[in-house]
Amino acid sequence: MATFDDFKISTPLRNAIANLGFAGPRPIQEKSFPVILSGRDMVGIAQTGTGKTFAYMLPLLQMLPFSKEKHPRVLVLVPTRELVVQVVEEIEKFGKYSSIKVVGVYGGTNMNRQKEELSEGADIIVATPGRLYDLALSKALRLKTVKKLVIDEVDVMLDLGFRFQLNNIMDLLPARRQNIMFSATMTDEVNKLIHDYFITPENVTVAVSGTPLDNIYQASYSVPNFYTKANLLVELLKDNDLFNKVLVFVSNKKDADRLFEVLEEFYSSEICLIHSNKTQNHRLRSIRQFDEGSNRILVTTDVMARGLDLNEISHVINFDTPSYPENYMHRIGRTGRAEAKGSSLLFFTEKEILAKEAIEELMGIKIPILEFPPVVEVSTRLTQAETPKVVEADNPIKREEDLAGPGFHEKKEKNKRINQGGSYKRIIAKKYKKAKTKGDKNYNKRNKRK
Repeated sequence: MATFDDFKISTPLRNAIANLGFAGPRPIQEKSFPVILSGRDMVGIAQTGTGKTFAYMLPLLQMLPFSKEKHPRVLVLVPTRELVVQVVEEIEKFGKYSSIKVVGVYGGTNMNRQKEELSEGADIIVATPGRLYDLALSKALRLKTVKKLVIDEVDVMLDLGFRFQLNNIMDLLPARRQNIMFSATMTDEVNKLIHDYFITPENVTVAVSGTPLDNIYQASYSVPNFYTKANLLVELLKDNDLFNKVLVFVSNKKDADRLFEVLEEFYSSEICLIHSNKTQNHRLRSIRQFDEGSNRILVTTDVMARGLDLNEISHVINFDTPSYPENYMHRIGRTGRAEAKGSSLLFFTEKEILAKEAIEELMGIKIPILEFPPVVEVSTRLTQAETPKVVEADNPIKREEDLAGPGFHEKKEKNKRINQGGSYKRIIAKKYKKAKTKGDKNYNKRNKRK
């Protein structure tokens, strides 16, 4: 088994690793270290939760000598604000015994404060693409000194629509640099980005995209509708010992708010909520309280599905079956981290069966279906999205209720007129046969003679 003694790293880094209590490098770290240290471009494909942050930061910190340069030499791009905060904290732990300064910048906060912090200098910048591009355009950040570029969770960035910002950031960076990319999935968009900007990259793969983590137990429940899912979740969460730290994924913000209202009635002091409409302070506070154990249950959308390293999550509950099977992999990757045991439950309705089958096809396994607990009430209440819509068959005759009501009145005659393009032009054109133009200096003279 490999150990960190096999790595050629400085004493300050070795001491920081010892403080963190890492027994030895994980596969992605062991394979990435020599490639990144060599200076070659690299593309790493690894499942979420396999230690990708440490995989790129260890060799980068080893190669980053002391410098009085105020502008950044390493740039790390991540898709979300929460990931910026987390990566900055991780780098600070690794660089505990060095003089490395790291600054995180992201949207949703005052940009002037970030400009002030950047003016004091930074060795490493961790940023979301949108805010970084804004800072670069405002001349608050100079990117020509960047020697190492890391794009983490690149497939999420592209899904979130950051391709435009990524392209523009690449143009602002120096041509001579090392490019490092990490992703859990390889898509056509990711391949295109690699083709456009990477120079013969070394591929490092420790797990095929879609391979489930062996230490995560998976099961599912067939449930008819939203409120029955909520009833089932309320019943399951009664077991505090088994469900001691639960992350609940919901497909959209509206349903997340709706589910939170239901659960709050039973678990008001144990539950918190995160989605993109919540303020940055609220999101960070909720993450901290959940991570520290103050809250047992965290309801969220897929904003939390990628990259965040939360401690000892016992269960991931997929309240909705994700439309994209890759998202399921990222969700369940929040549990079973660092080779710990974890559990994942999937709730699916009849309409979500095809999505469940797509997930099973991606993973190459069948997710077992558990018996629905008889004590759980099957609700007849439906959400607006679940309510059947009455669609009238083709009928040339309007129904009586479709006819104009008493509030209807005919337009006035002047409002029925058709717009003919402006009265001035029409009147002048009729009088002079053509529109008057300023360019014809003799136009008025000729008309006076007539």
